[in-house]
Amino acid sequence: MKCLKNQKTGNIIRVDDKQAEQMAGNTWKYVAKEEWKLATRTPKQLEVVNDQITDTVTISEKQLKRKKSK
Repeated sequence: MKCLKNQKTGNIIRVDDKQAEQMAGNTWKYVAKEEWKLATRTPKQLEVVNDQITDTVTISEKQLKRKKSK
């Protein structure tokens, strides 16, 4: 499976290897799977309970912590 990004629209899709080879070119470029994940998954929102913000962490914050620790 490969991830491709449309240079004109910015859409990121995930397709099998054979289809990716055929599509890659001027309008479609290979991108990292991380970009696809960030584009398709929405981060969790902070939850407000009794007018207090709970300690929920967004997905993007978790990824930043992982990158810093490595």
